[in-house]
Amino acid sequence: MNKKLASLLLSFALFAPAFAFASPPVAATPQIKTDKDGKPVKSFVERAEMLKKRAQKGGFDILFLGDSITHQWEWVCGETNEGRKTPSKTGGKAVWDAKLAPLGAEPSGIGGDRTEHLLWRVENGLFDGKSDPKLVVMMIGTNNTGARMDPPADIAAGVDAIVKAIQQRKPAAKVLILGIFPRGEKPDDPKRVNNTKANVLIAKLADGKKVFYKDIGGVFLTKDGVLSRDIMPDLLHLNTEGYTRWADAVVPEIKKLLGK
Repeated sequence: MNKKLASLLLSFALFAPAFAFASPPVAATPQIKTDKDGKPVKSFVERAEMLKKRAQKGGFDILFLGDSITHQWEWVCGETNEGRKTPSKTGGKAVWDAKLAPLGAEPSGIGGDRTEHLLWRVENGLFDGKSDPKLVVMMIGTNNTGARMDPPADIAAGVDAIVKAIQQRKPAAKVLILGIFPRGEKPDDPKRVNNTKANVLIAKLADGKKVFYKDIGGVFLTKDGVLSRDIMPDLLHLNTEGYTRWADAVVPEIKKLLGK
């Protein structure tokens, strides 16, 4: 064999595994939420365990997965929630009870979650027992932007990993991915721009058969793309009006996907 060719083949053999087994980004690697010292965050562990046990009891057709924006479907706007000392300006329980609970929906969100945390939950019992949704509605990724300004491709990889983990456990279930909601007052807010770029990639995960994508972000914005505090008081989390708009935007899609 030609010495140069042999040398080239040897080089490829040595370096090819590095490319073939490149580590996925943090956003696509299942992780329990930890503090700055690397210790598990107690509030995450406790809520994740509660949500897992609740899901394993079954009795729902639709499972909503996400971060604090999903978590706060369980909050009552204007009241104190989960031991907080001051009334919350955000929350959508009344809307959930009126519009989504009758469809057989179950909320499963944890404040502060990034894609890797939701992936960990999916891989650690959330779909065990009697947990057998026909449809999973998920919206996740804004904390990847808010906490680390993850590259859009990393966020999309995290969402993709979650979808694949769900499909592995519940191949018959449909998955509706919602585009990450807008944040920040104006369209040029750096965090909103990052989320928008991530959404472009996330949308490509839909196959129109089992995985679907819908971007409802426009329902929260003015015609000029401005996000009002009358909908998101902190320009991130929703109040009753915001949750009403969310529900009204997704209920028709949910009914279509479930044939209702």
